[in-house]
Amino acid sequence: MPYIKPDSRMKYQEGIDSLLGAFNETDELKVGDVNYVVSTLVWELFKNKYSYTQANNLIGALECVKQEFYRRMVVPYEEEKIKENGDIG
Repeated sequence: MPYIKPDSRMKYQEGIDSLLGAFNETDELKVGDVNYVVSTLVWELFKNKYSYTQANNLIGALECVKQEFYRRMVVPYEEEKIKENGDIG
């Protein structure tokens, strides 16, 4: 769950802002670059604690990120498009 306390977020914010700045240097989102950054972070976290438990925890975190992104960001977008363009059938 990404909803950590505000004081816990502060230690990551500068790095996140730096990454977002790098991604926003161009109008086109380079999905390969996003994949590289996320993959590097996950791989390094796994190397730091090389175990099945760590692998399972990281896979679980990635799955939850995917699901929460879909639920909070994609579903509202799709609902807006249904209203705008009409539903299927």
